[in-house]
Amino acid sequence: MSDLLETLASRMTLGDLLEAVRRLCGGYDLVQHHTQGEFHHDVVLRVHDARALPGAFLIVSTNCNGGVKEVLCTADAPEIAGVWRWRCPENDEFRGAVPTILGVARTLHWFDPCELLTADARSELRPEHRERQPGGGWRMCGKTSRS
Repeated sequence: MSDLLETLASRMTLGDLLEAVRRLCGGYDLVQHHTQGEFHHDVVLRVHDARALPGAFLIVSTNCNGGVKEVLCTADAPEIAGVWRWRCPENDEFRGAVPTILGVARTLHWFDPCELLTADARSELRPEHRERQPGGGWRMCGKTSRS
């Protein structure tokens, strides 16, 4: 486990974590932002200086308020479907290549993300204004996933 990975996760909010990556890793490139359901965001970053990390890519998982739940680290840019396949291996809707996870840091905001994918998962959207997202979770009708 990387001390820096734990330090980054301990920032607890996405804005503070991004500032710490700028300061401690020389910056980052935003690779991808993906929402799975209403309450989960994955932000994939490539850090400029990864010497103190197990790999150059971070998958920062946040709640809908930007609270950091989990930080994963990989050597290569991950496929989001593969990250979800790693998280929820029993869900055969996720078909991406499972990345090699080199480090994991979780915060008090973390809970099993597979709970967001069930047919009875909570939603703040009225049933007539939502649709099931591939893999599970709810999104507004007519919205496409940001992948």
